Amino acid sequence: MVGNSEGIVIRARRPLWLAIVGVLALAGGPRWARGQGETSAATPTVTPGDPDGNGPPPPGEAAEERAETPTRRLETVFLRRRNISTFGWVEAGIGANNWGSPFNGPVTLADRNWQGQMNQLYLVNERAIDTADGGWDWGGRVDLLYGTDSIYTTARGLDAYQFQTYGIANVASWASSKDYGLALPQLYGEIARDDLTMRFGHFYTIIGYEVVPAIGNFFYTHSFSMQHEPFTHTGVLGIWTPGEQTIVYAGVTNGWDNYSDAVPVSGPWAITNTAYPGSDNNAAFLGGVTLKSADKRQTLSVLTTSGNEYTAQGPEPGDGSLVGNRSLISTVYTNALTDRLTYVFQNDNAWQFNAGPAYPGNIGQPGGLAQWYSFNQYLFWKFNEQWTGGVRLEYFRDNNGYKITTPLRNYCQAGNPGYYAGGFAGNFWEMTWGLNYRANRNWLIRPELRYDWFSPNSGVTARPYGQGLGQGIGTSGNQLGQFYGGCDAIFQF
Repeated sequence: MVGNSEGIVIRARRPLWLAIVGVLALAGGPRWARGQGETSAATPTVTPGDPDGNGPPPPGEAAEERAETPTRRLETVFLRRRNISTFGWVEAGIGANNWGSPFNGPVTLADRNWQGQMNQLYLVNERAIDTADGGWDWGGRVDLLYGTDSIYTTARGLDAYQFQTYGIANVASWASSKDYGLALPQLYGEIARDDLTMRFGHFYTIIGYEVVPAIGNFFYTHSFSMQHEPFTHTGVLGIWTPGEQTIVYAGVTNGWDNYSDAVPVSGPWAITNTAYPGSDNNAAFLGGVTLKSADKRQTLSVLTTSGNEYTAQGPEPGDGSLVGNRSLISTVYTNALTDRLTYVFQNDNAWQFNAGPAYPGNIGQPGGLAQWYSFNQYLFWKFNEQWTGGVRLEYFRDNNGYKITTPLRNYCQAGNPGYYAGGFAGNFWEMTWGLNYRANRNWLIRPELRYDWFSPNSGVTARPYGQGLGQGIGTSGNQLGQFYGGCDAIFQF
């Protein structure tokens, strides 16, 4: 979702968002689908391919939804009669690393050391479609996110500046400060008939296991896998559900975290390899399949995106950029082994052609190719209705030091002189232990401990943890590992 060539920002216009919500509210929508009822979109149920926090059963919830949903304080009779859900949450937390560095290394989102963060003040307006009994229906969804997570959830040409403004992705245009800003991660409509749905607009990716909405995750911090997948797409996505055990996805988008940014064929950071096939086109395929067992206790999702992306070749506009195919294949398997024990496995494989000059130390790899891949495992144990425990073990390989830049918050700042470092070619490991305490319907508390370590390709590789990180131009840390402890609280309303 974030990385060297992604990123991007949106200029939110309040009248547009209010207008869309108003149209949904006043129209109420045709009731062509029979038996439409109230949805529980606010209650996360965790399933690969559903990034809204109401998809795959949230870890530790086994394969079934919780019996009690949060109390929704924003719902009104007027909206409910029109099948519109209005809900949100606020997430705030704090964490620290053992070195006292102001940044927690390449741990994004919860990235600040001993600095309280309001990660998400999140608001959703949604009209969910319902064609369970056949017929037509329509719907849509608008998400607004304010907080320290916002800069990681932007899209070029919307709430992030276009690439040619800074030659960097994820430079948020709706930021109110270095740490806080506004993002519009979803703004889409849907039309459905029977088992086929067409989604069009700006929406979260279907790829991966962890999601942006805090209510859809078990842990406070995120895996490297999630951090280096696309966060959002803009385009059209078809969703076909031929039966209760199969979901098929296929669509065309503008690529990774891109709302309206065209390939830079001229001007600052213009592409220099114009002879590359489709060099002026960033259309990308997004799709795959999710399979479920008959008892709904197991799911297997294989999802992919593939299309042209571009990478700046230097900090100056005259350095230009290179365009090349970027593809990612993500496989997620979940298994509710018992009513208490849930296991999740994820594997990501990705590559970027024409990422830059030939990288040393990777025998047999074509010049200019960057690769990254990961293996991620989760285990969750439900002690009782209030307490669930979990552990995550991840291996992430940045084969060429292309993806991981830290501190990413500095990298994504407009006009930052270069207080960040990259080129961390090697193996990243992380192990996270956590608890979820559900005090009542609306409150969730998530303490965790995490250990990260890095094994570089060579002894001269920059170090991603410790003192010095983000404190000077091109300054990296001085450590290969890090202990981290943190806790957040989520209140749904």
